[in-house]
Amino acid sequence: MIERRWKRWLHFYIPLGVFILVTLFPFYWMLITAIRPDEELYRSWRAVNNAPFWTLSPTLDHVRDLLAKTTFPRWLWNTFFIALVSTLISLVCGLFAGYALARLRFPGAGLLGTGIFVTYLVPQTLLFIPLADIIRNFHLGNTPWALILTYPTFLIPFCTWLLMGYFKTIPKELEECARIDGATRFGAMARIIFPIAVPGILSAGIFAFTLSWNEFIYALVFLSSPERKTVPVGVVSELIRGDIYFWGQLMAGALLGSVPVALVYSFFVEYYVTGLTGSVKG
Repeated sequence: MIERRWKRWLHFYIPLGVFILVTLFPFYWMLITAIRPDEELYRSWRAVNNAPFWTLSPTLDHVRDLLAKTTFPRWLWNTFFIALVSTLISLVCGLFAGYALARLRFPGAGLLGTGIFVTYLVPQTLLFIPLADIIRNFHLGNTPWALILTYPTFLIPFCTWLLMGYFKTIPKELEECARIDGATRFGAMARIIFPIAVPGILSAGIFAFTLSWNEFIYALVFLSSPERKTVPVGVVSELIRGDIYFWGQLMAGALLGSVPVALVYSFFVEYYVTGLTGSVKG
């Protein structure tokens, strides 16, 4: 009994504890830095309180300065709006494309599916130059639509690949029975297949939302006005001036910017795991 308990600690609890510690430590460090006063931030920790991993005099001044003296609330809204609309567009396109590639039989379906996934692997640094030319021709520069129309270039291939794998795990007999009962293909798809595929759809949506929220290159290139920037670009470009780093506001912005994504994952974690499992099996 004692030997079994030690094995459980050695093979499960200790590795799990190390994993949780390594995963959560960046968030803890952002929190401590965000509430640490300036006299501790810009002096050697040995000269302050000999405590680099906590503070004896926490303050919310950095958070108040971030919300009052910068356009961080506007950055947060811009990021949410762009990520939400881009995710919806990518999900709708990926939903129908994934269904067609998984269910319909036509020449080159497998090759087309592989090509769509390979498209997702193309580095964004190779695409933003031609995309910048398109954005300039349509006069969309420095507007949210510059990102809303470019983010699907890497979101749709991934959503299509993920949903295609999940659709393949759904038995075709369900759809065939609906067709026999008189349903059209679109009706069977909308009433039978899509409700069953909700875990896969949510999983693809979480991935697309996360990628849109954290995207940096396109947001840096296509947005120039401070009030139109997203959180990843605004925090880096507006809170670092030359060689001066406003560490308190930087960490507060990074922490507040990561909260929405963490909430999305926490609410839909069960669907997220189920969707990934189904796509891998497919």
